[in-house]
Amino acid sequence: MTDIKDFKITDYQALAEFRYQIRCFLRFSEKAAREAGLEPQHHQLMLAVKGAGKEARPSIAYIAERLQLQHHSAVELVDRLVKRGLIRKSRGDADRREVLVELTLRGERILTQLTLHHREELRTLAPALVGTLSKMMGRPRTSYQVQKKERARADGTERRNSR
Repeated sequence: MTDIKDFKITDYQALAEFRYQIRCFLRFSEKAAREAGLEPQHHQLMLAVKGAGKEARPSIAYIAERLQLQHHSAVELVDRLVKRGLIRKSRGDADRREVLVELTLRGERILTQLTLHHREELRTLAPALVGTLSKMMGRPRTSYQVQKKERARADGTERRNSR
C-alpha cells in the first residue's frame, strides 16, 4: 500500500509533464486530422480499424471499445464514414447481426498520409516522452513494509538486529 508521504514533488512533476506531452501529441493529431478533412474521432476510428489487422475484421463493438464510446455512438461514427466513402460495412458470416467494418481504398490513402505525419511527430517527441516515462517509472513502488524500512534507514532510526 502506498502512502501519500511516499510521493515526492518529482513524482507529481513527472506525471504532469507526461500528461502535458500526451496532450501536445493529441492536439497535433486533432489538427492533422482536421487538415486532412476529418474529425479527430473519424481518424481514430479509421486507425482502430486498420490497427485491428487483417485477421480481426473489426466489429462495431470492437470500435466502441477501442474508442471508449457507447455502441450507438460508434454506429453513428461508422455511418458518417460510410457516407463519405472512407469505410464500408458488411455483415458477419457466423452472426448476421454483427456489423463488420473495413477501410475503402480512399480511406486507406488518407490514413496512410496521416500515419506518416504522426510517425514524424512521434520521432520528434519520443526523446521527451521516453525521458518522462523513465522518471515516472524510475522509482519502483515497493511494499509498505519495505518503504517503512527505507525511510527508517534514511532517518537513521532503523533497528539493528543484535546477535
